[in-house]
Amino acid sequence: MTRKSLNASRLQAEVNRRLHRIDEIVEDGVKIRVPRPQGQDPDKSGCNWTMKHFGNAIGYERFIDEVLTAVKAEYNLSDADEGKDIRSLFAE
Repeated sequence: MTRKSLNASRLQAEVNRRLHRIDEIVEDGVKIRVPRPQGQDPDKSGCNWTMKHFGNAIGYERFIDEVLTAVKAEYNLSDADEGKDIRSLFAE
């Protein structure tokens, strides 16, 4: 399966969205802090990013692992929009 590319902010948002749709997390009313993804050399599966140190995650590690596994299989980290000079958006 070919992975789509997302920048760090969008990957973080996707993981956050998926985590906070899990019934147990919704029912418990917990807000898990999702860290920004960190680039890495591609692993065995070809994924080029990882996330570590989720906040308020005790007891929810299984759900985090499941979401990360799914998102890592679908997306790679792209740095295309990260650090872009804002002036370039206005053709200056």
